[in-house]
Amino acid sequence: QQVFDHSAGGHIPTVREPEAAHRDGIAEARSALIESIIAESEDETLMDRYLSGEDIDVETLVDDLETAVSRGSFFPVLGVCSTNGLGISALLELLVGGFPHPGEHALPTVTAIDGSAVEPLSPDPAGPLVGEIIKTTIDPYVGRVSLIRVFSGTLRPETALHVSGHGLADRGHDDHDADERIGSVLSPHGRTLRPVGQCIAGDLCAVTKLLSAETGDTISAADRPLLVAAWEMPEPLLPIAVSAKTRADEDALAKGLSRLVAGDPTLRLERNAETHQLLLWCMGESHADVVLDRLRAQGVDLATVPVIVALRETLVGPAEGLGRHVKQSGGHGQYAVAKVSVEPLERGAGFEFVDKVVGGAVPHNYIPSVEKGVRAQMAKGLEAGFPLIDLRVTLIDGKAHSVDSSDAAFQTAGSLALREAGARAGVALLEPVHDVFITVPDEHVGTVMSDLSSRRGHVTGTEAIGAEHTVVRAEIPESSLIRYAIDLRSATAGTGRFTRTFLRYDPMPDSAAAEIRAASKD
Repeated sequence: QQVFDHSAGGHIPTVREPEAAHRDGIAEARSALIESIIAESEDETLMDRYLSGEDIDVETLVDDLETAVSRGSFFPVLGVCSTNGLGISALLELLVGGFPHPGEHALPTVTAIDGSAVEPLSPDPAGPLVGEIIKTTIDPYVGRVSLIRVFSGTLRPETALHVSGHGLADRGHDDHDADERIGSVLSPHGRTLRPVGQCIAGDLCAVTKLLSAETGDTISAADRPLLVAAWEMPEPLLPIAVSAKTRADEDALAKGLSRLVAGDPTLRLERNAETHQLLLWCMGESHADVVLDRLRAQGVDLATVPVIVALRETLVGPAEGLGRHVKQSGGHGQYAVAKVSVEPLERGAGFEFVDKVVGGAVPHNYIPSVEKGVRAQMAKGLEAGFPLIDLRVTLIDGKAHSVDSSDAAFQTAGSLALREAGARAGVALLEPVHDVFITVPDEHVGTVMSDLSSRRGHVTGTEAIGAEHTVVRAEIPESSLIRYAIDLRSATAGTGRFTRTFLRYDPMPDSAAAEIRAASKD
């Protein structure tokens, strides 16, 4: 029994005998590990031999470990630190000595670009070239570096490749196909890239300057393009609103974010058209910290600000409003009068514009102008600056001038009429509500239920999953979900997960709505 001591710093540990106080704990942990490996062994006599006191040799344990890992029934977990390299050497030793050879497990399904079936892959260096980009980095000196895992065939320098990326459009990665030519094939050794003559099936290598390639893309021979199924990536659920501290940093922020998103398909970048915030969606707090640290390491001076939820406005009741836009002071003036009635509609009904003008009070060619003005005011909102939804506006009367009326004048009159009607009808603020599925171990269900109450969540059902897990379904306001990825992880010791789907807009509580209205007037 040995201890790997990292207390002196550096990624290479000092190997020594354990202190007496730790020996019993180490022995117990080692026995538990050995028993776990033996329990997965195909040799049914091995457990009996172990329990009878036989000392099982390490070679047998390693062989059984490799077999169990290959079957997917055993998942080793090692502690490592990516920032200072602690534990990396032990991880590499386990990968080399305890994991199956690339040719010993199934390869991914591959199709033609159009989705038609092709022959299954085999890890044959003489087979058709198929690989997958498993990581993308941007080097300040050589540019884009694509790390490739070769499943089949042989990748050689100065080769024409076909690059395909499909199935990640929801992450901001549009489907793309392109033919490109690589230069050198490189073998990564830490920060150093060494040229090699080839990269065969089962190997990892790097190439530079694949301009259209992103993480998760398939590379194949240009004369025989193929496609590996897109990765099933978890949905990032933690939004971080970022902004450059100065205008001079905006370009650096944009470039830094594009580099990170190209290399990490679990990131999603979104520019919210309503709140005008730049949102970086991450998997969790640790993920966000790493991303922000990388941006700052690139010299980007950035700030994180509270995420703004895109609300909606609607009317409380029916009302009428008069919009009068008259400017006649000599010469060509402006004249338009529009009278409208408004009434709220049920949630999700959208917008209806009805023309009930009689007698030509508003000329037919100006009625679309009134509607255009109403729609423009709806987009701006009436109280807090959020779009107005779910209402019917009826044009019931108006006036025009044979000379001074115009399209622009009636647009303004329509806008003014809606504003007056809204002031009389009353405006309610609506917040987005999501349908949320939360999967947690049974022992944490009570904690999750209690927490949902504090978030104004409404539980709509529960379902047992297997013997130890429960799915809690709830309707939760979006504002209560901004940090839920962090809070759920904390409440369930990292074992809880959730998915969310937009459901509808519901009225906000009066106290919360009052705060929004006050903030909009500042």
